[in-house]
Amino acid sequence: MVKKRLNIWDKLAWVVLGLILLWLILKVTGIINTPLLVTYAPYFGAVYIAGWQINKLSSVSENVKELKKFRHETIKEIHELKLNCIKKHK
Repeated sequence: MVKKRLNIWDKLAWVVLGLILLWLILKVTGIINTPLLVTYAPYFGAVYIAGWQINKLSSVSENVKELKKFRHETIKEIHELKLNCIKKHK
């Protein structure tokens, strides 16, 4: 299995997700009290991360479509080669 390195945007998104989780824990336990504007900031971060995930999912979907097309073309090519070999050996 090939390991894929995370790019800077993936790392940033994981950091933001961790900070949102930390903020949520501190907010629920009552350690921090914030003004209304700051209270909604983590939700905007969560929306950003959701968008990031949708973008990555879209990218993976495109890659899968390309792989399926490549697979179909390769199978077709192999079938044609088999038919040509059969014709030559008859």
